[in-house]
Amino acid sequence: MGDGDCASGGRLNGNGDSVKTPFLIGVAGGTASGKSTVCKRIMEQLGQADMDHTQRQVVTISQDSFYRELSDAEKARAERGLFNFDHPSAFNEDLMLKTLQDILNGKKVEISEYDYRRNAVCPEKKITIYPADVVLFEGILVFYFPAIRDLFHMKLFVDTDSDTRLARRVPRDINERGRDLDQVLNAYMNFVKPAFEEFCSPTKKFADVVIPRGADNTVAIDLIVQHIREFLNNRTRSDHSPHLATCGTSALNLANGRAQVNMQMISPSMISRQLYSVMYDYS
Repeated sequence: MGDGDCASGGRLNGNGDSVKTPFLIGVAGGTASGKSTVCKRIMEQLGQADMDHTQRQVVTISQDSFYRELSDAEKARAERGLFNFDHPSAFNEDLMLKTLQDILNGKKVEISEYDYRRNAVCPEKKITIYPADVVLFEGILVFYFPAIRDLFHMKLFVDTDSDTRLARRVPRDINERGRDLDQVLNAYMNFVKPAFEEFCSPTKKFADVVIPRGADNTVAIDLIVQHIREFLNNRTRSDHSPHLATCGTSALNLANGRAQVNMQMISPSMISRQLYSVMYDYS
């Protein structure tokens, strides 16, 4: 995004009113890599997890809510575990883009929940997302679509070993999503693994921060939380003193095998150059 869309500043809406632009963070990674857990840990450390959703400064949205409606033939294939939910064509790209644009424009949005057992979006079950300071958008292909990728102020990629991801996916899909073991394994070998290698893994190059081992990497989580806290503090200060610089960020660097923080004032256009790091936790 351009320097004129500084996340801690704002923009004018269609009525000429000033609207704060949320700091939009994309969180990508393979299936069961720990994306949602990383977001949960960030929310917990910021004291947002148990807060009333209308008062939260930080919110999380799942890309799964943007699976498109399936045709009758596709539904029949999905019931037999023969539909590829990891392919880009499984998502409603236009709705995803419009929703994120509305969020960046400070609008309240409603997002339908996804029912994994029925393989369908539930229009009757809506999640209301109120204007927030920081929005985490997580999913396997959040960096795949260029127009959506360009909206993020920061991009995180959760990089977890494929064996670990499979070991997590099997019990999750059986216990939470009503699949049987054969379905899970067949889907993984025929769809999930090939789609990860073709569509998801290549998007790692777009990430500003790569987090090996996901939520187990406490150093990475702590540094990302520190970065978000700094943004929230800068926004609070700018509310009281509009003339203050409002694009402060933390440049995360790796030196001598240890993650360090280099505090700098940089614009969003510099984030990809200043923040790119692979975060290791050797504890």
